[in-house]
Amino acid sequence: MQLKEALGSGISHLTAAQVPSPRMNAELLLMFTLGCDRAYLFAHPEHELSADQAIRYEAALAERARGVPAQYITGHQEFWGMDFIVTPSVLIPRPETEHVIETVLELQASAYSAEPRELGKLTPDAGRQIADVGTGSGCIALALAKELPETGIQATDISPAALEVARANAARHQLESRIQFREGDLLEGLADGFFDYIVSNPPYVGESEADEVQLEVRKFEPRKAVFAGPTGMEVIARLIPQAYAALKPGGWLVMEISGSIADATKQLLRDWNEVATVPDLQSIPRVVRAQKPIKN
Repeated sequence: MQLKEALGSGISHLTAAQVPSPRMNAELLLMFTLGCDRAYLFAHPEHELSADQAIRYEAALAERARGVPAQYITGHQEFWGMDFIVTPSVLIPRPETEHVIETVLELQASAYSAEPRELGKLTPDAGRQIADVGTGSGCIALALAKELPETGIQATDISPAALEVARANAARHQLESRIQFREGDLLEGLADGFFDYIVSNPPYVGESEADEVQLEVRKFEPRKAVFAGPTGMEVIARLIPQAYAALKPGGWLVMEISGSIADATKQLLRDWNEVATVPDLQSIPRVVRAQKPIKN
C-alpha cells in the first residue's frame, strides 16, 4: 500500500468513527508509524508501506477510532515547546495550561524589577523556590525549570505511576538534577513558609459535570486527575489553606481552574491579596493567582 492510499484510508476510517479532526489524526498516526514528519508525507506519496508498517498503522487507527487519545497511542505530547512522554497514568498536557507558566513568569519579572539588586550578582530567579502540586507528566515543573534555571523546584503527586513518568521526562530534558520529586497528597511533607510560588493544575471538574466532559477524557485519562468530587471544588478547597501555610509572606499561588468554579475559588481566596483570574484565548477564566499577605 502506498503512503497516499494509507492516508486516504485512515481519514475514511476515522471519519466513519466520528473522530474529531480525522485528517490531522490520520496524519499524526501515520507519521508515528513511519517515524517521519509531515513534510515527508506530502513529498513521498508513492512510498510503499511495509507489511509491518501497514499492520501497525491499522492498529493505531483502530485504537483512535475507539476513542483512545492520539497522545496515548504515540506516547508523546508537546507542551511549552518541549516534547513530553505521556501514558494513561498522567493527564495529557494541554495548551491552556501554558497560561500557568506565563502567569508565573509575569509575576517573577514584575517582582525582579521591583527588588533592589547588585548588577551582575543576581538573576531574576536566584534563590526562588517553587512547588508544583499534582505534577502528573511534570510539564509545569519542567517548563518552569527551563525558564528559571536558578529556581529550586519540588514537584509532588499522589500517584507513583505519574511520578515515574515525570522523572522520565525530567531525565529526557536533562533537568532531573533541578527538580525534587515527592510522592504525597498535595503539599504533604513540605516545609511551611518556604516557597515563593505554589503552582498547580489540580482536579477541578465536578462529578455532576461528567456528561459535559469529552468522552475520551472520561474513558481514558486518569479519573483522579480530572474529577475532584461532587462539586469540583474539593481538591482546591484543601489546597488553598495548605498553600497559605507553605508560602512565604508575599508568595504567590497560581492554579489552573475552569470558568464554572472561578467565583467559588475567589471566595475561598478572600483573605489573600491581589486575587485575579487570567483568561484563556476564548476569554474563559483559566488561571487564578493570589498573593499571601505580608504581615507586619
